[in-house]
Amino acid sequence: MVTTRADVTTGLQRLLTKTRSYIPDDQIGLIEEAYSFAEASHAGQLRRSGEPYMIHPLDAALTIADLQLDAVTVAAALLHDVQEDCGVPNQELKRRFGAEVAHLVDGATKLEHITKQSSEPQTIAIDKSMQAENVRKMFLAMAEDVRVVIVKLADRLHNMRTLEHVEPDKRLRVAQETMEIYAPLASRLGIWQIKWELEDLAFQHLQPEKYQEIAQLIASKRTTRERYVARVEKILQEELAKLEIEAVVQGRAKHIYSVYQKMRMYAAQGKTFNEIHDLLALRVLVNSVADCYAVLGTVHGLWRPIAGEFDDYIASPREDVYQSLHTTVMCVDHRPLEVQIRTHEMHELAEYGVAAHWRYKEGAAQDVRFEERLAWLRRLLEWQRDIAHAEDFVEALKTDVFQDQVFVYTPNGEIKDLPAGATAIDFAYRIHTDLGHHCVGSKVNGRLVALNQPLQNGDVVEILKGRSSRGPSRDWLNRNLGYVKTSHARQKIRQWFRKQERAENIEKGRELLEKELRRLGVTLAECKDELLRQSRYKKLDDIYAALGFGELSLHQTALRLERFLAPEAAALTPTKRPAKTSYATPEIQVLGTGDLLTQLGRCCSPVPGDDIIGYVTRSRGVTVHRRDCFNVLHEDEKQRLVEVEWGRTGDLYPVAVQIEAWDRVALLRDISTIIAEEKVNMVAVRTQERDDGTTAISLTLETQGVNQLSRLLSKFEMVRGVISATRHAPDSVSQNL
Repeated sequence: MVTTRADVTTGLQRLLTKTRSYIPDDQIGLIEEAYSFAEASHAGQLRRSGEPYMIHPLDAALTIADLQLDAVTVAAALLHDVQEDCGVPNQELKRRFGAEVAHLVDGATKLEHITKQSSEPQTIAIDKSMQAENVRKMFLAMAEDVRVVIVKLADRLHNMRTLEHVEPDKRLRVAQETMEIYAPLASRLGIWQIKWELEDLAFQHLQPEKYQEIAQLIASKRTTRERYVARVEKILQEELAKLEIEAVVQGRAKHIYSVYQKMRMYAAQGKTFNEIHDLLALRVLVNSVADCYAVLGTVHGLWRPIAGEFDDYIASPREDVYQSLHTTVMCVDHRPLEVQIRTHEMHELAEYGVAAHWRYKEGAAQDVRFEERLAWLRRLLEWQRDIAHAEDFVEALKTDVFQDQVFVYTPNGEIKDLPAGATAIDFAYRIHTDLGHHCVGSKVNGRLVALNQPLQNGDVVEILKGRSSRGPSRDWLNRNLGYVKTSHARQKIRQWFRKQERAENIEKGRELLEKELRRLGVTLAECKDELLRQSRYKKLDDIYAALGFGELSLHQTALRLERFLAPEAAALTPTKRPAKTSYATPEIQVLGTGDLLTQLGRCCSPVPGDDIIGYVTRSRGVTVHRRDCFNVLHEDEKQRLVEVEWGRTGDLYPVAVQIEAWDRVALLRDISTIIAEEKVNMVAVRTQERDDGTTAISLTLETQGVNQLSRLLSKFEMVRGVISATRHAPDSVSQNL
């Protein structure tokens, strides 16, 4: 990486050395001319670090050269800021360097221009909208020429390397955008070199303490680990030499962010850092596919393979055309070791992704592979024509494209990729919109399964169609029920409901909102103005219609309104809002007081997400209540009420739930199963049978907050025989605060 003024000259020499190793001599002149023009254009300009600006485009060009892209792309990387920052007309670039270079610079400039606009002081909503529009334009530009986005990735990589010179707020925003958009994009394009570094750099700024902790853990064991891997390398090399298999065996470094992801996954399973398998890893590169499988047999002959830790991505490549054999074995000294086996060509494609296309531009077979790598992009751009808002497009990226993938089969053996957690409904809409609309059931591996059951790698999925054209169910749009994972399927379902009668959608939306609020123990009274203020709609009926066909999220709408739905409680708010002083407990912030003992009121059992207020007791510190609690509303000593807020959460909170249902065998078992699946603790249960054949089940559950509670209530109402599931209203009988 170029870092100082003196490095500019040596950086140019490094760039020329790298490019001469793979670019014909007659094209090097284009790179030299582009460098000279860029240096003259940026003369006198400095970066935030105080370094000469030319350091930035030179570093981006070095990244492009590392990927061994063509001379045109290297030149475009050197020139990518002269149009925007130096006022050089695109026509001038076209005259000097040709139409292809000018086109790439123009595409990168348009993306950069929008990014700079979105960083100016504006409202949060406008800022997010502009960033989302930037991402949409980037993907449209990538469809025309993917090199535009590779230049943008190289630009972002150097900006991330120097992010410490940016003000803190912008630093976090850029790091978050990099983690959510740019690193997954590099992964989807198969450019692993850039993906890993972007993730580590973003992680370093987003969670600096965790980053340092993991870096120190890795460093503390590096010498021992390297010695062990060298020992295993020698054993394997000697065995392969006996079989006359020509192979390159090398240790593989694990990146800090990937270790962090593994640590989180292992912690959920009760495992420690020392049990992460692929901190120890070998990569074996051979000359042919036959040699790959021969090496696999040798590895399994030397050491026992660990069950469930083998993947054959050669026979079944991932959608980005990644190919390799992965296995984990119990190696020397009973230590687990991951081994990756691939050909040299597979390794090159895995490291460079779509960038490798320009190395083989004359080869038709490589062009086919290049097209396969971008199949997801073509599909995404087809979907985006149906997406009105740029924010929805970005959400579709995160859920449908940048998630881990599962690969499933149609009954005819055609492979389909879906994001992890996708269901049969997502699969049906991936095949055809009409199939999704008519889906009434599914078979997975020949067995009937629930429509909200997540699909697994290798599943064979068959969709059962209904004879009638009743269309999709509104329940499919309820995120709490888990029927739909992908934004593509969700968008198609919304379109179907949008086409239905407006009056029907308005009525359904009104019913859904009132029911959701009622279940959470609040009402819709006198909140029309606030409801309209928080939305982009001008009429209440428009909001109901949007809820009816699924454009608005029901649960989030209800949560935004909750604090405004208790007008009597609002009158209790002190006229002067005290300043925040300290944490009374890890969960509650008491405003305007010193450290006080806090406890949650048993009468209303508030949970995170509720609007709360505190009551200063005479001997037990501050008791925290919901604002609409009966005891708060009828308290005579208003001066003892204090402002409190939810602070850091993560603990469990008791909440009372009332279920009304028709009595039947195994009713309580089915409800308990849902509670267990949500990993919620049930601390009390009471049932009351009635003469009319119904039963009332009163539960006390320890939940993480309103979101989890709402999800539970939705699932309870799906149980056969359940009439309603609601949160207990605050006690109507006065108690001592």
